[in-house]
Amino acid sequence: MSITTRPVSSQVLDAAIAWQLCLDCGQGSEAEREEFAKWYAASEEHARAWMQLGMLDQRFVGTTGPARSALLRSREGVGRQVRKLGRGVAGVAIALGLTLFLGDRYLPVNYWLADLRTATGEQRTIRLSDNTLIRLNTHSAVDVRFDAKQRRVVLQDGEIFVETGSHNDPRPFIVETDEGSMRALGTKFLVKREDNGTLLSVLQSAVAAHPQAADTEMILREGQQMLIQRHSLGPMVALAPGTDAWMRGMLVVDNAPLKDVIAELARYRQGHLGVAPEVADLRITGSFPLKDTDLALKALMPTLPVEIEQRTHWWVTVVASAAKPASKL
Repeated sequence: MSITTRPVSSQVLDAAIAWQLCLDCGQGSEAEREEFAKWYAASEEHARAWMQLGMLDQRFVGTTGPARSALLRSREGVGRQVRKLGRGVAGVAIALGLTLFLGDRYLPVNYWLADLRTATGEQRTIRLSDNTLIRLNTHSAVDVRFDAKQRRVVLQDGEIFVETGSHNDPRPFIVETDEGSMRALGTKFLVKREDNGTLLSVLQSAVAAHPQAADTEMILREGQQMLIQRHSLGPMVALAPGTDAWMRGMLVVDNAPLKDVIAELARYRQGHLGVAPEVADLRITGSFPLKDTDLALKALMPTLPVEIEQRTHWWVTVVASAAKPASKL
């Protein structure tokens, strides 16, 4: 695999798409163009993502069909679309084009084709046919595959809470991701897709975890957590405080790096939310509302030497405060 085609993270790709939408509409200010130049130069991965989008544009030259039409239509009035919809219509149009060239290694087409999904900032509760309760967190997607032999839920993206239904059903209940499968043993648990694997958190009873490409299996019990990777199971650790707080609309952290807090808040916010490197490792403890990320960001300022830099409605960065030195806590 060449450097040009090497996959980039979904967060970096989202940022590159946002910049393309901004700059292609011809309405980007000088400040925004300068900010883009800084973003592009900050990382080899940023440059690679931008190059891949450029290659996509070249692929569409001379082609026809609904995907190209959707891509071109998305650039008409794109400033208005981005402000109103964030990752909505414009994002879908770009996703159609990206799928043809990049594949779901870069932008998960399975999200858009899933049986059930939530948008950015949305949560949704579903009761399945066996009375199992599934709660989808922000920007999450699942496929439901029940048959005569098993009850299977495939988590394509994001995070879900599961409370299994009838315990008299002889069919095993399994949650599956690319990294592995999790068999419920009469339980409540959380499954979250992360960049480096699938995080399983058991809230009640037990779950049997099995990596996709290995024969090992391990049973996690109430209060335990584990990262599942395709070829192995990570160490079993105690459940992190506030793991299920998102179901109550809160983000709860205890001495967490600011970069992790911002990354989590970004999952609930349309557009780009980032943090400057000089303050990324500051530590913070607290509770923050997920339904109002603007309020959550403002709550950082009394306790940390930071301020909020807002270039556009959808491009926000937490930076060092000019009035307070950014000493690490």
